[in-house]
Amino acid sequence: MLLPDSRVYVAGHTGLAGSAICRRLEAEGHRNLLLRTHTEVELTDEGAVERFFDAEKPSHVILAAAKVGGIAANAAFPAEFLSVNLRIAANVIESAWRHGAEKLLYLASSCIYPRVTPQPIREEALLTGALEPTNEAYAIAKIAGLKLCQAYRRQHGFDAIVAMPTNLYGPHDRFDLEAGHVLPSLLRRFHEAKEAGAPEVIVWGSGSPRRDFLHADDLGTACLTLLRDYSDEMPVNIGSGDDILIRDLAFLVAEITGYRGAITFDPSRPDGTPEKRLDITRISGLGWRPAIDLRSGIEQTYRWYRENCARETATV
Repeated sequence: MLLPDSRVYVAGHTGLAGSAICRRLEAEGHRNLLLRTHTEVELTDEGAVERFFDAEKPSHVILAAAKVGGIAANAAFPAEFLSVNLRIAANVIESAWRHGAEKLLYLASSCIYPRVTPQPIREEALLTGALEPTNEAYAIAKIAGLKLCQAYRRQHGFDAIVAMPTNLYGPHDRFDLEAGHVLPSLLRRFHEAKEAGAPEVIVWGSGSPRRDFLHADDLGTACLTLLRDYSDEMPVNIGSGDDILIRDLAFLVAEITGYRGAITFDPSRPDGTPEKRLDITRISGLGWRPAIDLRSGIEQTYRWYRENCARETATV
C-alpha cells in the first residue's frame, strides 16, 4: 500500500514525466522520496543499480527514466535508443523485484502501438500490427520493458504495472529544435522566430497527422491513481481523450507565442504515425480524468519555458 511514509524511488525524476510525478507525490504529502541523478546512479550499469537497491530498498518504484527524443533523434541514433532503454528496464525491474519492492510502475509509451490501428487505440491493439519505422528501436525497447513487467508478475508474483502515456508536454521538457518532440520544438521555434522578427517558420511534415497531447501534471495524477488502485498485467492508456491536427497545433502555438509571420509545412520531412489517439476507458474507470486543457497547458508551458529556458536555448 502506498502510504505517506513509503520509500518511493522515482527513476528519471529530473525529466518531464518524472518531475511531474514527484510534484504530485509531494503535493499529496509524500516526503520519503528516493531521488538520484544520472551521475549518482547510472541505470545502464547493472552493478550500480544493484548497489542502490541493496542500500535503499524502496517499497515503490516508478520507472520514468528513458532515453527519449523526436523523429530526428530516433532516426539518427537507433542503437542507443534500443540498447540504453533495454538495459534501464532490465536492470531496474530485476533489482526492484530482487530487493523486495512492493510495487513497480513502468512508463511505456503510446508509440509502441501499431502504426496503423483503429482509433481511439485500445490497450488490446498492442502487437497487432507493424510499428512506425521512425521510432521502431525505441518502441521495441519499451515493448520489452512491458513484457518484462508481465513476465515478473507471472513468474514471481511481482506487482509490476505498466502505464502507456500519450505525447507529453510541460515543464522540464526538452525544447530541442532537432531532437525534441513536436510540441516543445514548436514552442521554441515560434518563440525564437518572434524574437528575431523572422518572416516565416517552417514546420516539419505535412501537418496532417493527428496527435493526442497530455500535460505532464495530468500524468502525475494518473500515475498515483494506478499505484493506489490498479494491479494487473494489462497496460493502461493515459491520454487526453482527444486529438489535434499537427497543422492546427502549429497555428495554436504561433498564437500563444505571439508569432505573426507565415507558417509553411515541409512535406519532405517525415510525418510519423498518421493518427494516434488513446482510448482512456480503462483508467477513467478508476476515477481519473485529465484536468488541464490543451490551450491552458501550452500557455503554462510557454511561461515556464520563457522563465527557465528561453535565454539559454536562444540561437540568435
